[in-house]
Amino acid sequence: MTVAAPASTSLAPVALARSAPESFADLAAKLLPAVVNISTSQSVSARGDRGGPDMPQFPPGSPFERFFRDFMERNRPPGGPPGATPPPRTDRNAPTRRSQSLGSGFIIDASGIVVTNNHVIDGADEITVTLHEGLMLKATLIGKDERTDIAVLKVVAVKPLPSVPFGDSDTARVGDWVLAIGNPFGLGGTVTAGIVSARGRDIQQGPYDNFIQTDAAINKGNSGGPLFNMAGEVVGINTAIYSPTGGSVGVGFSIPANLAKNVVAQLRDFGRARRGWLGVRIQQVTPDIAESVGLKEPVGAMIAGVTDGGPAESAKIRNGDIVMKFNDHEVRDMRSLPRIVADTEIGKQVPVVVWRDGKEVTLNAKVGELPDDQRVASAAPDKPAAVQSLQLPDLGLQLSPITAEARERFQLGNDQKGVLITGVLQGTTAGDKGLKPGDVIVEVQQEEVLTPADVQERVEKVRKANRRSVLMLVQTGDGLQWVPLSLSPGDRAPG
Repeated sequence: MTVAAPASTSLAPVALARSAPESFADLAAKLLPAVVNISTSQSVSARGDRGGPDMPQFPPGSPFERFFRDFMERNRPPGGPPGATPPPRTDRNAPTRRSQSLGSGFIIDASGIVVTNNHVIDGADEITVTLHEGLMLKATLIGKDERTDIAVLKVVAVKPLPSVPFGDSDTARVGDWVLAIGNPFGLGGTVTAGIVSARGRDIQQGPYDNFIQTDAAINKGNSGGPLFNMAGEVVGINTAIYSPTGGSVGVGFSIPANLAKNVVAQLRDFGRARRGWLGVRIQQVTPDIAESVGLKEPVGAMIAGVTDGGPAESAKIRNGDIVMKFNDHEVRDMRSLPRIVADTEIGKQVPVVVWRDGKEVTLNAKVGELPDDQRVASAAPDKPAAVQSLQLPDLGLQLSPITAEARERFQLGNDQKGVLITGVLQGTTAGDKGLKPGDVIVEVQQEEVLTPADVQERVEKVRKANRRSVLMLVQTGDGLQWVPLSLSPGDRAPG
């Protein structure tokens, strides 16, 4: 993000600071007509429901469920066991029940394009959009994206509908005023005000988490509703709350508009989200890893695997590279890279700056399209292999070559190369890092190893260079990952 320097230092506080508005009434009156309520329904078979179709359904563990169970205990059938309930109806003509949910959305195009959360409409047979004036319209689903929790709907009206524009969420600063409008608890047309509490929140919802946090009250039913700045632009889509009670405690999260509008455009054009793809597995650069490769600070995203035939392989990106810049965007940490790549135009040739062999190297990659399939590594059993071994007691490792017996015992592939870990001493640096028998060391300090002696030689080379840690690429049951192991006695990483 580029920020223009103020013309005068003395004027900066006046130019940047904003006083609290006297009232939000005019802004709310302007925005309310473009915010809609969304209700959905789906058919749920009553056959096999707990207690049959005539029994009320309550969320598991709710006070109502316990109350009803106590009622059935007092009124169980004669001769029936304690807690017995009438058997469920399982006849073929058992009726279906309509399961309904409520949420919010907003109109971004006068022709009737509505944006909401995917989880609001997920699994719905019917979607109804209720306008601020009370008019109810049937909606059709144009497209949805589970990774960012965004869906786009279409309604048909006899006249152009009021709409609101997306704003630039990158300009929203911590402390700026924002308005949330939505349908909490089905009440509809509710306006709440607050500030931007934080930026760039990762709440473990998906690979592209970059939420705006706000203290504007957001409750159940606000999902899919807009978060506005004081210019009346949508800077976020309200999607989640943190709450131990189920109600607002002043910690809500919104999808940034700059992420949302790209996804919305893809859904409108293609019915699905098309994202840039590099074809790598990455991991966080820790202080130990940074020290072992000569970086002054732990920045960037470390390559822990390259997909065969993918864009990264074609660009000569390799395991152990640390991506510092992608398409002229700084990669501050591991989480930054997936978002930057995903937002890059598919087919575009971009520069990629990596840290390799103690210096920056610039490569060129042609961005591909993220495929739908995801491969999952299979776990390996942790039985020790009875083969000739070499011990590295200072690291807590016992190593052996990969033999035919070891391949069978640890279910290693025929093409698996490296050095097998057959023992790990707990309370050592290897034990602290979670290494276990059955893991395979593939590289040490970004150099391939094929025998235990290779590992020992590389470790001694690093030790003589007065490095505090040695970096190993290890194949585990969860896939390849870079593991830094301390070479300094007593200088152990936290568990």
